[in-house]
Amino acid sequence: MKAPAFDYCKPQSLAQALEVLQTQGDAAQVLAGGQSLLAMMNLRLGAASLLVDITGLDELKTVTEQADHLRIGALVTHSQLLAHPLVAKHVPLLHQAVPNVAHLAIRNRGTLGGSLALADPAAEYPAVALACEAVMVLQGPQGERRVKARDFFQGLYATARQAHELLVAVEWPKLKDGERVGFDELSRRRGDYAMVGVAARLHMAAAKVTHAQVALFSVADTPLLVPHVMQALQGQALNPQSIRAAQEALAQDLPAKGDLQSSPATKLHLAKVLLGRVLSRMGETS
Repeated sequence: MKAPAFDYCKPQSLAQALEVLQTQGDAAQVLAGGQSLLAMMNLRLGAASLLVDITGLDELKTVTEQADHLRIGALVTHSQLLAHPLVAKHVPLLHQAVPNVAHLAIRNRGTLGGSLALADPAAEYPAVALACEAVMVLQGPQGERRVKARDFFQGLYATARQAHELLVAVEWPKLKDGERVGFDELSRRRGDYAMVGVAARLHMAAAKVTHAQVALFSVADTPLLVPHVMQALQGQALNPQSIRAAQEALAQDLPAKGDLQSSPATKLHLAKVLLGRVLSRMGETS
C-alpha cells in the first residue's frame, strides 16, 4: 500500500518550522526519523495533509552536559545514543534500553524525539523517561516549556505536546551516587515490539532502597509507573523476599487488560517474571 497524497516542506530553521506548525495546526505531521510515521501512512493507519521534515535542524542533534542533567536533542538517533559516552556515563538506563529498539537499520534513522512524541505504549523510551524522571522540552511560538515525563504521556499515542509545538529536547537527570538502574523486555523475536518491558531506577543507602522509580511498558495504553511495587521496595534490601513482595504487589498496579499477544493473566505473569529478573540483577550490583 501507499500513503495518501500529502504536501511536504523542509524548514531551514526552528523558527520556520514553528511558523509552519502554527499556521497548519492539526493538518501537519512532524517528520523526524520517519521510521514509524511513514510506515503508518503507507498502511493507511495515519494520514497528513502536510509533512514537516525537521531533519535539517542541526540544533536538535546535540547532547549537552549541564550540572545535573544531560540535554539530548530530539533528533539524536538511537545509534548515536548508544555510541555517545556521556549517555553511557550519566544516563545508563537509557543506554541499556537502546539495543532493544527494533533493528540496526531503524536505529540508524529513528530518533529519540520521534519515539517519545509518538508515545507508542510498547516503545522503550517512554518508560525509561518515567523511570528517570526526565523532562520534555517543548518549544512553541512563545518559547520553551517543560513537561515532566509523568505528565507528558496522556493516552494511546497521545501526549501533552500541542499541535503548534515541537519536542526539541529531553533533559535527563544524571545518575547519582548510590543509584542503580535496570532494564529488560520480553519479545517473541529480537527487534519485535515488547510483550512486556521494565525500566527501573533505585536509590540505595545503607544497602536499602530509599527511592524507587519502576515503569512498565506494553501493559497499558501508556507507559505505567507501578506505585504499589515502588512502595513494597521502599526501605527494603534487595533480596529474594523483598523481590517476591514487589512481584506480588504488581497485581495491584497492572490493568486487567490483555492484547493480541497475551491474556491479562499471561501479561501479569510475564511482568512478574521480568520484574524479578531486573530487580535480582540490580541486587547483585556492587
